[in-house]
Amino acid sequence: MLLLVVIAAAIALFLALDLGRYLSLDWLKAQQAAIDTWRDARPLAAAAIFFLLYVLVTALSLPGAALMTLAGGAVFGLWWGTLIVSFASSAGATLAFLVSRFLLRDWVAAHFAQRLAAIDDGVRREGAFYLFTLRLVPVFPFFLVNLLLGLTAMKTRSFYWVSQLGMLAGTVVYVNAGTQLARIDSLSGIVSPGLLVSFGLLGVFPLIAKKVVGVVRANRVYARWTRPQRFDCNLVVIGGGSAGLVTAYVAAAVKAKVTLVEKHRMGGDCLNTGCVPSKALIRSARLLSQISRAREFGCRGASADFSFAEVMERVQRVVGEVAPHDSVARYTGLGVDVIEGTARIVSPWEVEVTRHDGARERLSTRAIVIAAGARPWVPPIPGIEEVGCLTSDTLWGLRELPRRLVVLGGGPIGAELTQAFARFGSKVTQVEMAPRILIREDPEVSQLVAQRFRAEGIDVRVNHLAKQFVVDKGEKILIAEHAGRDVRIAFDAVLVAVGRVAKLKGYGLEELGVATSRTVDTNVFLQTNYPNIYAAGDVAGPYQFTHAAAHQAWYAAVNALFDPYRKFKADYTVIPWATFVEPEVARVGLNEQEATEQGIAYEVSRYDIDDLDRAIADGEAHGFIKVLTVPGKDRILGVTIVGEHAGELIAEYVLAMKHGIGLNRILGTIHIYPTLAEANKYVAGVWKRAHAPAGLLAWVERLHAWRRG
Repeated sequence: MLLLVVIAAAIALFLALDLGRYLSLDWLKAQQAAIDTWRDARPLAAAAIFFLLYVLVTALSLPGAALMTLAGGAVFGLWWGTLIVSFASSAGATLAFLVSRFLLRDWVAAHFAQRLAAIDDGVRREGAFYLFTLRLVPVFPFFLVNLLLGLTAMKTRSFYWVSQLGMLAGTVVYVNAGTQLARIDSLSGIVSPGLLVSFGLLGVFPLIAKKVVGVVRANRVYARWTRPQRFDCNLVVIGGGSAGLVTAYVAAAVKAKVTLVEKHRMGGDCLNTGCVPSKALIRSARLLSQISRAREFGCRGASADFSFAEVMERVQRVVGEVAPHDSVARYTGLGVDVIEGTARIVSPWEVEVTRHDGARERLSTRAIVIAAGARPWVPPIPGIEEVGCLTSDTLWGLRELPRRLVVLGGGPIGAELTQAFARFGSKVTQVEMAPRILIREDPEVSQLVAQRFRAEGIDVRVNHLAKQFVVDKGEKILIAEHAGRDVRIAFDAVLVAVGRVAKLKGYGLEELGVATSRTVDTNVFLQTNYPNIYAAGDVAGPYQFTHAAAHQAWYAAVNALFDPYRKFKADYTVIPWATFVEPEVARVGLNEQEATEQGIAYEVSRYDIDDLDRAIADGEAHGFIKVLTVPGKDRILGVTIVGEHAGELIAEYVLAMKHGIGLNRILGTIHIYPTLAEANKYVAGVWKRAHAPAGLLAWVERLHAWRRG
């Protein structure tokens, strides 16, 4: 506490006495002659005082370090100035590092843990080299690097020597510019060649340093490999799911030679076991639900005679009808060389392919895109192998409806399949370890969906931790812990839907040394630690949506084909998604719980759809639209929609957020009556009424009264 008080007092004194005026270019020029005279008379004292002042300014993270570096060159010249500033800046930075470590680490980690995750990850993976790149390429202000690195586990001695080395090149450039400033005696000196060259170096230094870092990083990772002289392909894509197909499509569209390798079935999970079959199943289940509600629509009664096996056959027919869109024939016609077989990366530029007939070939390529996808995760719960389990990959082989079904998982996949099977007639028990289903959504969303589930006869069990599966007297039993005691749930089949994990094994990542964690590790350009190897889709994260995979694929393809001439950072600012239960849930941007967790200020505008004419006419008058905006402004931070066709209604907000359109313009847009889309306009009206100019309206009211006489 004493140290904290001393530091705070020093900073307050600096500000109160306006000591910053002594760290200005004007003051330096005005005192240049006097400073030079005093330096000549007492060179060692001048150097020592300047050194201590520099250390103090840097240690306290005060503004002025850059100008003091220029001053070092102006007062002491290039060589002595570089020597003094180099050691002073490193010593001051290390003191700031220690101040942050001992005074701020616990508090900052508690309040900003998510924002520090990227830096922690960089230190964990690359340590000193990560800091070196931050020092060499000034992406962040140096004082901020000092404070943030103090919050990590980096050793103090490593921080010092890396800072000493990493800041040296920049120090030389700034000190040299200072020597030129010292020679300005008139306005004409501003255009002197020496000064122009020095400031030119200041401008291009970050770009040069960035290129140097890239070359050093590449040399490190490619050191043990021999690069081919010629290449068979511009691009090899591993995986024929959404990300792989779009990557190959983009590459072929720009006339690159691209080879796509698919191990199983073209279209990947989305076509064969995910989006397409699940939505076909949900559509049939919804029809049965609507028939059961016949009296709500003025019909005395209605019923449906159906066979679950025939429903599942229809699902396969739908998959078959969509399959040509993702077929080998279609992509071959687009110019993609499609190989059905297994791929294995054997070097950064070579992929070995084993075809289904056993034939092998090795392809050389300038770049590789990994789009291997993900698979359902089956937790190692004791007894699960004995009872057998279904996943979102394997349930499509069912032809007999389970009488009693346990669904493990309350996320989007688990919720969608829970409701669908209940509507076919299964007695479904949904088991979720969290306090509520759809835990990523706001609490009222979870509550609304859970209420609908229970109204349809679904047994929703939250706060239930699956502990063990047993077979007791021929009956399958799930033992789950709830409120400190064991609960037994009998079932005939269990569907595990607790998440998906990236496919990281079996195609050479381990042998090559491609960095992985839960996914393939990539940077903002979707590059792995090998700059010519990229990853996109579920295997890369952070989102496991088909549309997000396609979105990433464009960046992966363009960056792989056109780096180093041009590349783009993957943009995740506006990623929408939907959960296709009833009521349907769609979201884009922040919801309230995320905004609160991240400390982001917001306002809420809400419109309840039970007031909407079209929803009333359709018998679907339930749900709401909730829009988060910047306080006092109509800029949209996020939108949650719960209700009929929420996944369609969200598109207007995706467009608005992508292109900076606020609620005022949505309010001013004509929406057809009567449609569900009118709800988007009405919620904008809610915002407008809350921000009506009260003072102006009072004057307008007086004007109207005056005009009435």
